[in-house]
Amino acid sequence: MNKGYEADAGGCLPFFKKKVLFISLGCDKNLVDSENMLGLLEDAGLQIVDDEREAEVIVINTCCFIHDAKEESIQTILEMAEYKKTGNLKALIITGCLAQRYRKEIFTELPEVDAVLGTTAYDKIVEAIQEALEGKTCIIEEDIDMLPIPETKRLVTTGGHYAYLKIAEGCDKRCTYCIIPKVRGSYRSVPMEHLIEEAEELAGQGVKELILVAQETTLYGRDLYGEKSLYRLLEGLEKIEGLRWIRVLYCYPEEIDDTLIQVIKKSKKVCHYLDLPIQHASNDILKHMGRRTSKKQLVDIIKKLREEIPDITLRTTLITGFPGETEAQHKELLEFVDEMEFDRLGVFAYSPEEDTPAAEMPGQIPEEVKEERQAELMELQQEIAFLKAEDMVGKEMEVMVEGKVADENVYVGRTCKDAPNVDGLIFINTDEELMSGDFARVKVTGALEYDLIGELM
Repeated sequence: MNKGYEADAGGCLPFFKKKVLFISLGCDKNLVDSENMLGLLEDAGLQIVDDEREAEVIVINTCCFIHDAKEESIQTILEMAEYKKTGNLKALIITGCLAQRYRKEIFTELPEVDAVLGTTAYDKIVEAIQEALEGKTCIIEEDIDMLPIPETKRLVTTGGHYAYLKIAEGCDKRCTYCIIPKVRGSYRSVPMEHLIEEAEELAGQGVKELILVAQETTLYGRDLYGEKSLYRLLEGLEKIEGLRWIRVLYCYPEEIDDTLIQVIKKSKKVCHYLDLPIQHASNDILKHMGRRTSKKQLVDIIKKLREEIPDITLRTTLITGFPGETEAQHKELLEFVDEMEFDRLGVFAYSPEEDTPAAEMPGQIPEEVKEERQAELMELQQEIAFLKAEDMVGKEMEVMVEGKVADENVYVGRTCKDAPNVDGLIFINTDEELMSGDFARVKVTGALEYDLIGELM
């Protein structure tokens, strides 16, 4: 039902005149949900604004993956709630992982909140706003294993030249440190025909780089088609005119098979880039984490990827300070990182999350030790990254332009070796005028710690 022309509870401005501020926190998968909600709001005729002082409705899509993300979500809610006193705010709506996990507690602890939407109910955002403006406090939730697929077009917020494509929801891995299955449900693949249609729409809007995301991309399609079908999806996406780069994130190493490797190797559009969240290298720690790989298996898949695709860029993430991690196991992880020489690497200090098995494990590590180990790993990676960046000097690269440095003849871009927001940049010196989304041939002339300097060919 289109509620865009109904009057609000006070009989004043019609619903479609309401001004809505939208705040998206957390990961890129959460961002896709936010963009779907923004599309629904726009379709309903609501006005999207970026000034919290004039907003009559504020929607916060929250995260609670680790403690810091939870704190950021709560702090943002409290800050925005103040505009009920100092601004025009009439309704505060909370969606996303924090809303799903603490949906009942939120109204007790944060009485300023007017509506809560669970992770599978984001397609009810317009309904939630309508009820909140009518003075009704509501929780809207659906089956945690439902898969909402909004019919309206997403409102892309990444600048228009790249976009994320969420190919699945939830996770079946049940790692002992992770809360995701409890707030996102079991693994559900989005039907391939819908993804192809969505990708075609995005390409039609000018998107040139499509970034595939899910809690785990490598299992895509097994629940729908009886086999892992990421390779089939990539083959279908490659046929879409307008797409220049296709990037795959969050590939669990144990699920990478020869078929997928060969499709990536032979593709003209799929970036030779994979994100492999391995988390650790000690067999005992991997077992306690509930991971499904051994150190040898990790070494073997990394070796195979580099043999089959010599120019591949490998990104990974690690958790340091997991319960029971000894100094010897930390040193083993350092040696592994030194030996593997990952192109891109991020390190998280372990965060104990309530309702996860790891939070109850003995041998919890003091925060200062976690931080010391995290810093030591990142210092080693910084050395590796700088040497790899130096190796790029003199080479020619295809670069996607991201923007311009103010008041300078310098543009900022990314190579196919760099995913947005997590990897490095290349700064391009040129007097020519470039536009965001343009592709340019650039010669690398210098290296910084994680970034490159280049000139237009």
